[in-house]
Amino acid sequence: MTEKELCKQALSAMERAYAPYSGYTVGAALLTADGRVFTGCNIENASYTPTVCAERTAVFKAVSEGVREFTMLAVAGGKDGAVSGAFPPCGVCRQVLTEFCSPDFPVLLVTGEDTFERYTLSELLPLAFKL
Repeated sequence: MTEKELCKQALSAMERAYAPYSGYTVGAALLTADGRVFTGCNIENASYTPTVCAERTAVFKAVSEGVREFTMLAVAGGKDGAVSGAFPPCGVCRQVLTEFCSPDFPVLLVTGEDTFERYTLSELLPLAFKL
């Protein structure tokens, strides 16, 4: 799967977000080592604390299906369903990714219909907590 194809899946996942409070919709597409893709979207809650991000939704779906080896992540986000610049994973999502991914794990931040920025996990979380 190409980077652009994975970004398109993140854009598609963004359409399924449940964000009635902030209006910010986010989609993620997580490519596994065996070539499968697990998608996720953000799901808000009125009390905010139970809200879950798109990236963690994708990771948790994969792990709950027995998959723990990932090769790339794409994230798309914006206000009211329209991509509006790069939406990097929050700190909690970065830490969850660190549990399963290497420091050089690629994270693609969708910036438009056919554009993205490419980072490594260590660039996004340079001082990751590890046991």
